[in-house]
Amino acid sequence: RSGVEPVSEEVCPSARPVRISPLLGSVKMESDTTVRRKSSALQKSGDIPDRRGNNGRGSGKKKPEVSLFLLSEGVAFVLLLVFIGLLCGLVRLSLQQLLIGKSTGEFNAVRARFVIWNRKHLERITGVGPRVMGSVENEVLTVNYLLEQVEQIRSESTAGPHAITLDLQRPTGSFSIDFLGGFTSYYDRVTNVAIRLEPKDGAQHFMLANCHFDSVANSPGASDDAVSCAVMLEVLRSLASLSSPLTHGVIFLFNGAEENVLQASHGFITQHPWAKQVKAFVNLEAAGVGGKEVVFQTGPENPWLVQAYVHAAVHPFALVVGQEVFQSGIIPSDTDFRIYRDFGNIPGIDLAFIENGFLYHTKYDTTDRILTDSIQRAGDNILALLKHLLMSEKLADSSEYRHGNMVFFDVLGVVAVAYPARVGTIINYMAVMATFLYLAKKNKGKCGHYLRDLALGSCVALLSWFATLLSVLIVALVLTLAGCSMFWYSHFSVAIALYGSAAAAKILLVHTLAKNLYYGGVHRVELGELFFDVSLLLWCCVLLCLTLRGLCSAYVPMLMVAFPLATKLLLSSHFRCRGASVPYAVLYLLGLTLPYVHLMFLIWVVFEIFCPILGRSGTEIPPEVVLSCLVTLAIILLSSYFMHFIYLARSSRRVLTILGSLFAVMLLLVSSGLIFPYSSDPDRPRPKRIIIQHTTRTFHTLNGLVEHEDSGLWINSFDYTGMSYITPHIPEINDTVRTQRHDDLPFGGFPWYLPVRFLIKKSWYLPAPAAFPKSPLEFRLVSKQVTEWGTVKLSFEAKVTVADVEVAPCSCSPGPSHMSLYLRPNTGVSLSSWSFGDGTPQFDLNGEYFVFYAHGLDAPAWQFWLEIQPPSEPPAEKGLISVAVSCHYFGEAHRTPQLDALLGRFPAWSFPSSWVSSYHMFRY
Repeated sequence: RSGVEPVSEEVCPSARPVRISPLLGSVKMESDTTVRRKSSALQKSGDIPDRRGNNGRGSGKKKPEVSLFLLSEGVAFVLLLVFIGLLCGLVRLSLQQLLIGKSTGEFNAVRARFVIWNRKHLERITGVGPRVMGSVENEVLTVNYLLEQVEQIRSESTAGPHAITLDLQRPTGSFSIDFLGGFTSYYDRVTNVAIRLEPKDGAQHFMLANCHFDSVANSPGASDDAVSCAVMLEVLRSLASLSSPLTHGVIFLFNGAEENVLQASHGFITQHPWAKQVKAFVNLEAAGVGGKEVVFQTGPENPWLVQAYVHAAVHPFALVVGQEVFQSGIIPSDTDFRIYRDFGNIPGIDLAFIENGFLYHTKYDTTDRILTDSIQRAGDNILALLKHLLMSEKLADSSEYRHGNMVFFDVLGVVAVAYPARVGTIINYMAVMATFLYLAKKNKGKCGHYLRDLALGSCVALLSWFATLLSVLIVALVLTLAGCSMFWYSHFSVAIALYGSAAAAKILLVHTLAKNLYYGGVHRVELGELFFDVSLLLWCCVLLCLTLRGLCSAYVPMLMVAFPLATKLLLSSHFRCRGASVPYAVLYLLGLTLPYVHLMFLIWVVFEIFCPILGRSGTEIPPEVVLSCLVTLAIILLSSYFMHFIYLARSSRRVLTILGSLFAVMLLLVSSGLIFPYSSDPDRPRPKRIIIQHTTRTFHTLNGLVEHEDSGLWINSFDYTGMSYITPHIPEINDTVRTQRHDDLPFGGFPWYLPVRFLIKKSWYLPAPAAFPKSPLEFRLVSKQVTEWGTVKLSFEAKVTVADVEVAPCSCSPGPSHMSLYLRPNTGVSLSSWSFGDGTPQFDLNGEYFVFYAHGLDAPAWQFWLEIQPPSEPPAEKGLISVAVSCHYFGEAHRTPQLDALLGRFPAWSFPSSWVSSYHMFRY
């Protein structure tokens, strides 16, 4: 057992024996400067009292004592429960309060004009249906509406001080991107609607405001991203109607191919003549449906942009933590921000709606789910931000102000805080130094005994966290093996009750055992003091680590060090005199309010983002493991400074009993299968995502003959549960029709739309009659030649045929606007160059390459070439390379009776996204 140093070098002179309240217990503390244990030999001889148990009471001769308080178990539990409840209420209130303060009056949703125009824009854009790039809905109907509205705004502002120029761009290009493992993208005549607003005497420097009007298949895309289009149209109208000219110009870009993995933005920033004058940008996106739009990316290294947002935003919501998490790559998503940053080398601000991501990219992303207040706050913020930047001198030469990153965050959406990262580093080191001085002072004159106790206490805390994580992971794995995954998808509170109670109980149990067994003879008040210092030290270590790594997110542990330390110093006199009294506990919790409310807000953001993502993260990532780790981490962070109370409470048996009982009840409820993960409730839908392709596959030999041909309905699940919940409704979809892995075929022999095979390895294939697209693919080898440097150059052409008449693929015909090209060089063969991107093949995915192709209006036949380095020996019968091309046909015109029949059998709580496809494999 270890001795623990006392709270203070002197006893509070005003201490007096007091009457003990029924709710409080007492602890007796020696008045001298030590409670160190002497040797066991001295204890046996009876020279010192035995102080084991009973809060330090023992038999034998005792030294003078001072009466101090311990909290009763009930009081401690109620105080912590009320504290957490109030903080949760504050966070929830801040999220529901979309508009902070009064509207600017310039973008007022209450006024009839705003309500009429914005709802009109939103309903007209979504009213055409899903706007898949290359479709008539996207390339013609939506574009015509945007052009009509811009012309109307231009006619209304003719007499004003600004000029409006409209340009319809249809670029062609190619690039490689390290998204989803990495692939190459090729686009042909995608659509950009660009509007240039500037003073009539011209402008040299421009801001760019970007959104996209295309959507994924089978979704109306109201939040992603029609609402941003509506907001930008009205911001354009507001700026055009200003009576005084702006200093700089602004380009409003409505791009029509963002869902095609950022193709249209690449076409603008690399090819449009206006792009050279763009100095900074604002990108409007969505990863959810409605709520608040959050600034989750800025820069790079342009702190003046963050300062502009903090200064101008009417309703601030910004998190540098989100920026560092998003840019770490753990979230499988990306935005046009990356294109402007990487290919345009310009700084910007990325904003997105993040709430209710369960409906993102589904049929539920409708206009009625987007609150007017959400549009209002986005309009207020974007208009104010653009006006501020368009009058800023810093926009003229933004490169001069590129000097490091910014720490930025908001406090419950009321006020935004931002300061340079270098200032944050100084603040962080000051907090670290203050902590070490505080701990060094406590160790002064103790001959290292205090440091030893601090180290042992830290080991106890770390042991409790490790044991907690391990225990909760075991529960998660048991539920996964029992087939109970995703139970929390529609009932998140159940996950908190199950995993949260298990984590809290385990932490409490470990510390209770340590308190009663290891620290049995040490005063509880001293233990409470020690474990506050342990929490402070551990947070300080996190702060130091994040600061040394240069992460702006280090401000979070800085808050968790600075405020508790200041609070403890202010309450030290009271604690020495009265111990753990109720007033002390209340004041202690008040001192934790600011860092804890911000920590709880960050925890909410994490769950708001990751819970929906787990519903579309594929069949290979066990969601219970991820969610249980997140819940456990949240409990560990929140409990850090609550360890103080574990040792100041007289007992913890009843709390352990309550937590254990809650865990047992929830585990029984979940394992019984009574909690269903999905929901079709119109007010709160939680759909299961599925992809179904009616595909026809054709495999050719080296001499061009058809080796094998089949057709069927290829089914993929977006989440870990696979088809387990679907099989009772559609018995044909079961494990007997699970696909087999074919590593010798390009991408397994199936028509992957994007290279996500590493996420979705389980799929199902129901045989069905062949699907005959109205415009089948014609794919041919145009030429084959051996170069003078010994490589083999293969040239290809892809086009479609309609009614035996060859035509170029265009959206006016039912041709495939989307194709996927899979390249698999055979053993000993390498791909040395190609006609895509910069000419260098990139992102070898386990020996394969993926090229994503899309086209807009009137695109010509797709022509490309590959250059192959053959092996030293003649190629085998399989040739040099296997080339497969898949066509994807979207829209009602391409649906098949078999596909419609299967879709009609899916339960209401599922969302099957479907289309027709083909897969052709050739050997050369």
